[in-house]
Amino acid sequence: MTPTPTAPDRTVTGGETSTLSEALDAAARGPTGINLHSPRGQLIEVLPYAALREQALAVAGRLRAAGLGKGDRVGLAAESSGDFLRAFFACQYAGLVPVPTPLPAPFGGKEVYVEHIRRMLISADVRAAFAPPELAAWFAEAGEGLALVAAGSLDSLPDAGALEPVPAAADDLCYLQYSSGSTRFPVGVAVTQRALMANIAAIGGPEGLAVGPADRAVSWLPLYHDMGLVGMLLTGLTFQVSIDLLPTTAFVRRPGLWLDLLGRGGTISYAPTFGYDLAARRAGAAGGQTLDLSSWRIAGVGGDMIRPGPLRAFAEAYGEAGFDQRAFVASYGMAEATLALSLSPIGQGLKTDGADVAELERQGLAAPAKGESRAREFALCGKVLPGHRLEVRGETGEVLPARRVGRIFAAGPSLMRAYFNAPEETSQVLGADGWLDTGDLGYFLGEEIVITGRAKDLIIVNGRNVWPQDLEWTAERQIEGLRSGDVAAFQVTEAAGERVIALVQCRTREPERRQALKDAAAGVLRVTHGLDVEVVLAPPHSLPQTSSGKLSRSRARSLYLSGAFEEAAQPVGA
Repeated sequence: MTPTPTAPDRTVTGGETSTLSEALDAAARGPTGINLHSPRGQLIEVLPYAALREQALAVAGRLRAAGLGKGDRVGLAAESSGDFLRAFFACQYAGLVPVPTPLPAPFGGKEVYVEHIRRMLISADVRAAFAPPELAAWFAEAGEGLALVAAGSLDSLPDAGALEPVPAAADDLCYLQYSSGSTRFPVGVAVTQRALMANIAAIGGPEGLAVGPADRAVSWLPLYHDMGLVGMLLTGLTFQVSIDLLPTTAFVRRPGLWLDLLGRGGTISYAPTFGYDLAARRAGAAGGQTLDLSSWRIAGVGGDMIRPGPLRAFAEAYGEAGFDQRAFVASYGMAEATLALSLSPIGQGLKTDGADVAELERQGLAAPAKGESRAREFALCGKVLPGHRLEVRGETGEVLPARRVGRIFAAGPSLMRAYFNAPEETSQVLGADGWLDTGDLGYFLGEEIVITGRAKDLIIVNGRNVWPQDLEWTAERQIEGLRSGDVAAFQVTEAAGERVIALVQCRTREPERRQALKDAAAGVLRVTHGLDVEVVLAPPHSLPQTSSGKLSRSRARSLYLSGAFEEAAQPVGA
């Protein structure tokens, strides 16, 4: 089996189509395509774009024969497989609206997963839901009583001839993207054809990543998350580059598989910070000395708060393998903007700003740190994409000057039309003037935006604005044995007043070591941040995550308030 080629001599016409089906039509005229790999990294399916188009049209005919009509929503388990790709693009050709749903891994069991999928199916008002054979029964159970046309496996669809494509208009819905739900249950972002193609054109165009004929994309990111779906899959397809897809679970178990694929000529790949962190910590197992990462020109970073330390560690670990730290491209975006809102300049690498913590917490001013003052290092997330706008606003709506921290608002052609069937939630974030309240806090430094955190997560103590990730990262960095993602910090309000809680995952049963960990965490946070923090030990793997792998502080807080982390009842694992 031979992967689809890179084909550097071809002409790229990405960003010139008005709908996603037109983008696949254009890509199908060339030799490139998608290459699917197994959890062990083996090539299991080669899907040239021409074949994907033909097979998607065949599935589209079967979907329409099952009784689905234009505009109907179709839930799809978004595994990195040929079946998901065929079904997703079949929906485009049939005038249907696909709704990518997560896989079971982040949910910790069938019961929780089935309930989550059911809530998504109800929220999206789907008419059908499909999953791979091993999940078909779970999807059928999730859809019980919902009057679906079909639920289960694609194999259950009736036979039919290939469909003549149903023309799509620019303002038609392209798909529903469910946000990761870091602060609430996910709501469906209604992404139009126009918004998607505008974002892809800005991402891949000359003022973005400048995607060209010599590029090749490699991704392990989940296809139910906007960075994996839009940033890697749909942008790559629209710019007609070959894409190598690796299942997310394969990367988590063996990060070296990702780097191995990049070492075969990959030029573009994205990951959140934790991906680079995991790969750096397992550098020896990845065989860094035998890799050649010199072709990797876009090492994108996004999807969560960017941590400079792990990125520097990655660059050091793989420098001898040819990785150039100037390949780092810090990014900022969200599902409500389709994906990206800003990208740092190509070839700049990671740039950071050291802000005085006291000024930041007391005055909301990101003043440059000087002398012995305590500093917080932030990543610069680049310039606003062409055709888009970002503003940092104060509490009364005024636009703030450089280095003043405020709430970030966005406008531009990539914004969502609404949250699907959720007018109240839509009105809370999308103004009549077309500006989106991102819910993020940050400041401008020159032309580049700097993200400091989520407004809802902010801890306010005696007039100080404390970012929870500062507390989390301090503990993880300074206490031996703690790993990235082992701490969740938040504030609770009770009759007696405000308390700051830090949930710390503990991997030992020994009472003395458990107490030592609590004392160390409380001491480090008191000395470094001047805060009295109540440290509560939590079992390994117990801190809740969103479907995209982010820490969900809101769920952690809810679990804490429900008594889930009462230490007397904790089953502490190895």
